[in-house]
Amino acid sequence: MYETTYHKPNTIREAVELYEGSEEPSYLAGGHTLIPALKNRLAAPQHLIDLRSIPELSGFEVTSDTVIIGATTRHAVVAASEALKAAIPSLAGLAGSIGDVQVRHLGTIGGSTANNDPAADYPSAVLSLDAIVHTDRRAIPADNFFQGLYTTALDPGEILVRIEFRMPETAGYAKFRNPASRYSLAAAFVSKHRNGHVRVAITGAGNAGVFRWTEAEERLARSLTPDALDGLAMDPEQMMGDMHAPPDYRAHLVAVMTRRAIENLGGIHIL
Repeated sequence: MYETTYHKPNTIREAVELYEGSEEPSYLAGGHTLIPALKNRLAAPQHLIDLRSIPELSGFEVTSDTVIIGATTRHAVVAASEALKAAIPSLAGLAGSIGDVQVRHLGTIGGSTANNDPAADYPSAVLSLDAIVHTDRRAIPADNFFQGLYTTALDPGEILVRIEFRMPETAGYAKFRNPASRYSLAAAFVSKHRNGHVRVAITGAGNAGVFRWTEAEERLARSLTPDALDGLAMDPEQMMGDMHAPPDYRAHLVAVMTRRAIENLGGIHIL
């Protein structure tokens, strides 16, 4: 690793001031992307600003209309919350499916969302549940937040503070994961909202990262059943291809996982 200076601010204001006053700074949350990058000399921030001691960035609130989760809330906390299990069980189940025990006890929802790894779980929930991403500067609708592989609407130095999920009428999540990394080869988060709209978000498969499958949404808005997807296929040219799965296989998995998500509304299905 390169030499770096570690900072542990106690307020958002202090964190922002450190960022603005430092040369080549980087925020640190769970560290599951940044720390490996440092170890492999793929990143070399001169100043690491750890956000985990800022009280207002952690915890969550469940209301009749929304679930609000602080950015540094760990996956294990989301997965274990009885209130969240009752409100949006598929979201709690998604958190419990991430990585392994060690990852879940260190990784954070804000770090995962801000990093926007193309195989990450949380971005699909953020997009499907029509969430609002709140930062220290503004509120960003989910449809405007994700902008491509490892790319979001966050400006340099902007801090993701909390995510406000819209309470759905029902939702389901299905994931086919790599047996080694447990990252998604393809996963679908399907939600039906109280206004009748259906949103289908796909992660792990798209060559531009997480995306909404609008053709499936149109079918499912008419009938929220697996049969509504009969004959509908994803274009392989929109899919990633790598050593784990070629584009045509991922396209097939997208259709299968979307169907499994509908079959498991109110929960999750993991393969």
